[in-house]
Amino acid sequence: MNDTVPAGSLRPTRTLSTPTAGGAITVDDRDHTRPFLLLHGGGGPATMTGFADLLARRTHSRVLTPTHPGFAGTPRVPGVDSTRTLAAAYVALLDELGLGDVTVIGNSFGGWLAAEIALLGSPRVSGAVIIDGIGIEVAQHPPTSVAGLSPADLSKLSFHDPGKAPARPAAAAPGPGPDLQALVSYTGPTMSDPTLLERLRALDDLPVHVVWGASDGIVSTEYGRAYAAAIPRASFTVLPRSGHLPQVETPEELLGTLTDGSSV
Repeated sequence: MNDTVPAGSLRPTRTLSTPTAGGAITVDDRDHTRPFLLLHGGGGPATMTGFADLLARRTHSRVLTPTHPGFAGTPRVPGVDSTRTLAAAYVALLDELGLGDVTVIGNSFGGWLAAEIALLGSPRVSGAVIIDGIGIEVAQHPPTSVAGLSPADLSKLSFHDPGKAPARPAAAAPGPGPDLQALVSYTGPTMSDPTLLERLRALDDLPVHVVWGASDGIVSTEYGRAYAAAIPRASFTVLPRSGHLPQVETPEELLGTLTDGSSV
């Protein structure tokens, strides 16, 4: 990047090129100096927007919230067609921006991405937070299939209080949308990687905080405990009155957990 912004300022949405990935990723860049990379899940970038604003305001940090290529109408990046290649594209983005001491925070699919980014061992990444992540396989606690569920049923699985679920746009078409298609293109139909659980054991020198909503009906707290147990230095926190999207449902509690645990 050849443009600079004074520390503490807010900058509008812009497109950052990632030459190593051969394409571009759209990033909302809230520049308050200390860098955080927030990674959304299958619900799309809107599931991170409010928490990104809260994090930037309360911690006076620089908060980057990428839109995964293919989500929210953004174009795909050639060659970025899996969770691992997308993670590599984000590491390339950090290289391009020249950022250091980055904490990566991801929810759901974004949590899987955060784990893959951590596994790449970039010196630019100093910590990771996995919030109700997916990606591992736990024999006795498989994720709940959400295929074909109505918005109301999906909200019941995703929220402790379904009344806090964002309203579905009136113009939204029934059936799988382009965001779900993009998600499956990265994760595969099982939305998991059978090698991930064992690979997580390599994260023995990076602080990782695994945070789980107690009422998550998509991936249970037992699944979350298995996630944390596989990472040698991980801490594990269960949030009461939260489901699969704590950053949407209980953002203040999530931020408090992260700050109390020195994740941010």
